Amino acid sequence: MSSTGDIGKKARREHAREIARQEREAAKRRKKRNRLFLQGGIVAAVLAVVAVIVVVVASSTSVSSVSPKNMASDGILFTGDGSTVAPVETEALEPGADPVATDTTATDAAVSIVTYIDYACPICQSFEAANAEQITGWVAQGAATLEIHPISILDRVSLGTKYSSRAANAAVCVANYEPDQYMAVNDALFAGQPEENTSGLDTAALKKLVADAGADSDEVASCIGDKTFADWVSTATDRVTDGELASDTVTEFVGTPTVLVNGELYQGSITDAEAFAAFVAEVAAA
Repeated sequence: MSSTGDIGKKARREHAREIARQEREAAKRRKKRNRLFLQGGIVAAVLAVVAVIVVVVASSTSVSSVSPKNMASDGILFTGDGSTVAPVETEALEPGADPVATDTTATDAAVSIVTYIDYACPICQSFEAANAEQITGWVAQGAATLEIHPISILDRVSLGTKYSSRAANAAVCVANYEPDQYMAVNDALFAGQPEENTSGLDTAALKKLVADAGADSDEVASCIGDKTFADWVSTATDRVTDGELASDTVTEFVGTPTVLVNGELYQGSITDAEAFAAFVAEVAAA
């Protein structure tokens, strides 16, 4: 009897050990499985974050790389045929490409006039009011070319709405889609210039101003609303403020308006049309 009892106890112990062993193995498998699930979740989360970053970077790159047509030099160039003024059309530059300086020897004009303007700049408005008519006349006659560079250095005066940048973007939208209307829009932007330290025109008002000036296509309106060329405006402005001007001798940006005549900086009266005309004549003669 005792022998049989010992055998029974031994069998129960072995059975208990086997059950314990199986439970340990099951616990190990659960722990390993949970660890794999955790690692897989971390990997999935990391991949998701990477995917978001890639999308954001790609989106940022695509926006910042958009360059407008008809502004290969960072400005829009106008020439005349004896009676009318017309823009010189150019293809959009490839992403990251440097601007191409205008070849002034390719025209018969006596002088090259280049302006760097900010549509929130009251001094620019004064220069335009005094000189726009005579400059347009010279260009129409073929006596001059005019290259306008819209930049944005006065966002700080629009109470956080960045009107300077938005107005420049609107002008570039017109240059890209309806370049024949650029001069009219240029005049309208200065005529409707908001006072400093106000919020300026909102997007709807900016679209209306541009449309009323003649650039009323859906493409221009969408471009203004989407701020398609905002990054381009910022980059072009940086180049100007870094001293990359259309001149071999002028390498320092002096503020807006900066006006170059055959590469020479005009430093006379902004509001005296006769003084500017005399400077143009002097440079042309030289």
